[in-house]
Amino acid sequence: MTRLPHYAAMLATAGHLPADDDRWAYEVKYDGVRAIAYIDEQLRLESRNGNDITIAWPELSGLAPAEPGFVVDGEIVIEQAGRSSFQALAPRMHQRNPDTIRALAQTTPATYLIFDLLHIGDRPLIELPYAQRRELLEHLGLTGPHWRVPHLLPGPAADALAISQELGLEGIVCKRRNSWYLPGQRSPAWTKVKNVTHQEVVLIGWKKGTGRRAGQIGSLLVAVPDDRGSLEYAGSVGTGFTAAMLADLSEQLAPLQRPDPPIPGIGRTPDGVTWVQPKLVGEVAFTEWTGDGRLRHPSWRGLRFDKSVDEVETPTGRT
Repeated sequence: MTRLPHYAAMLATAGHLPADDDRWAYEVKYDGVRAIAYIDEQLRLESRNGNDITIAWPELSGLAPAEPGFVVDGEIVIEQAGRSSFQALAPRMHQRNPDTIRALAQTTPATYLIFDLLHIGDRPLIELPYAQRRELLEHLGLTGPHWRVPHLLPGPAADALAISQELGLEGIVCKRRNSWYLPGQRSPAWTKVKNVTHQEVVLIGWKKGTGRRAGQIGSLLVAVPDDRGSLEYAGSVGTGFTAAMLADLSEQLAPLQRPDPPIPGIGRTPDGVTWVQPKLVGEVAFTEWTGDGRLRHPSWRGLRFDKSVDEVETPTGRT
């Protein structure tokens, strides 16, 4: 079989609904793990930062073998009550123990939602318009027990977003019908519009809990990049944790401890804080940014082992 070339994931830009509806297609924005799939004699899955994550998702192995081989882009999700659940997905994202993975694949199976076709046989497709790639993808008939090509949302853009709101979904991705696939690039040809505000954050410390959380993590101190790429303090998050999340966080943070804050400008050091090297990325949901650039009412969603610190986006709307 032809050896399939490597492709880095194209990334969307946060923005607003387009006005020229006839030039765009609308997809659901899913709440999962982005993955490029290389499918020939075997399946190989790569995360958006290039890590091989095939072992974590054995229920997707049935996508292979395929002749000719092909490369697709999509999102690995766990669906509950008709929508993707990041909280259900989080325990599986960094699991590498084969026995645990097999058990989780039975109790909380994942689905690979495929939204683009990048290569087939010996032919790269990335310079074809999105609309043509989408048509070719649909003709492949990729429907199985744990994978499918999700339907596009009908336009206009405002209607597509309203449908996603009614269904309790995270938002939509608007894609220019004539756009190429740009590997490794963030492009306004793909524009994401969210119903719920989520933010990736960098963990910089934690504070001990009290009461029922005595002896555990009470809250996490987090930072986000500014428009120059330097990390700035964004406040703390103390809700949204499960017992399993807290145990995992304690294990992940323990080897990263350091004696002083990892970034400047935090101001008065909160009492009882343990500082850590800024190596871990997490995700929070929140209502808005405060006037001094802090997260208002943040709730923890989970660690993002599929993201590196330098991939955390500068937030929009933060002063």
